[in-house]
Amino acid sequence: MINLFHKILKKISRHAPRWLAIIAVLVAVLAISGGAYYTAVAAKLGAVVFPQSTKIYDRNGALLYELYGEVKRTPVDLAQIPLPLQKATIATEDKDFYNHIGISPLGILRAAWANLKSQSLGQGGSTISQQLVRGTMLTREKSFSRKIKEVFLSVALERRHSKDEILEMYLNSAPYGANAYGAESASETFFGKPASKLTLAESAYLAALPKAPTYYSPYGAHRDKLDARAHLVLALMKEQGYISDAEFDAAQKEEVRFRKITTTISAPHFVMYVLDGLRQRYGEAALLQSGLEVRTTLDLKLQTLAEDVVAKRVPANEKNYRAGNAALVAIDPRSGEILAMVGSRDYFDEAHDGAVNVATSPRQPGSSFKPYVYAAAFKNGMSPATMLMDLSTNFGNIVNLG
Repeated sequence: MINLFHKILKKISRHAPRWLAIIAVLVAVLAISGGAYYTAVAAKLGAVVFPQSTKIYDRNGALLYELYGEVKRTPVDLAQIPLPLQKATIATEDKDFYNHIGISPLGILRAAWANLKSQSLGQGGSTISQQLVRGTMLTREKSFSRKIKEVFLSVALERRHSKDEILEMYLNSAPYGANAYGAESASETFFGKPASKLTLAESAYLAALPKAPTYYSPYGAHRDKLDARAHLVLALMKEQGYISDAEFDAAQKEEVRFRKITTTISAPHFVMYVLDGLRQRYGEAALLQSGLEVRTTLDLKLQTLAEDVVAKRVPANEKNYRAGNAALVAIDPRSGEILAMVGSRDYFDEAHDGAVNVATSPRQPGSSFKPYVYAAAFKNGMSPATMLMDLSTNFGNIVNLG
């Protein structure tokens, strides 16, 4: 083998710069080792990596929520998955699905360039085949060796199965969030009906989820981002000729309603806040499969008291002041630890956008800013008896020191 590479290098070096010869040798090494790996793994295409649940606890060890504790999956034939969902998935995840051999060279080069610029492995450039391989046969580690395995396994997958078979496998295994894997389970979970009954708009919402199921969850704090991504899916379908202008307009106007969450969850706004932080720090894959156990600062007893206070006070405030919502956050001033977080009057109250966390959403400060003003005044020698005139004040000429 070494003599072969030496001959290749000697021959090329006569006609090209040394760096070009080195590149050629690397390509040859990759091709030979890749072929060997391809032969070795071709028989392993049915292997599956099972996900482990992520558990969120309060400070005393009480379980608040278990993410992917039970994998709900109902495999169905491709014919039972509506064409709009199939096309929405292709338009969003892999528009050249029916034209490549399992990988997209342009996508890989684009991702490689982005990773070089960011000095990370954040971009994937993955096809549907690669996503299927990654989700069922490989670990979620981000490494160059894992990516090489993914490429060769994807090519092997394409040689053994038809495009429709691969699409069927993908749509039966993709994670959609709320413990649902596969389109059929996701449709039952989110809409309470089989996938075959999905509308175009509902299909667009489902196709929007696999990219980041926890971030785009309809039960989380980013429902507006999910809406925007679903509209993007529809726009891509229109752009690629899968739907007409009339179908696009009708789907955009359709009001999509999700079933109420049925999973047991305590302190839901806080849990979603923690999951969002974990996703940003460790990535979506870690939440889906790594079996994280997270001990938080929340005190479930104080959380229960906080929820009771908000629930009791909101009706009176709504009656007297037309304030239909409220939030409460209790923080230990010595450490900054969050002891309780109530993000709305009721997380499950869709009529008042209950899943939106008012405590973390951008809002005008209003009267909540007054304590800071008063504190600054007291610090500068004023007292509650100090009188300030509400008059226009001239602070003099503004001098530009730049």
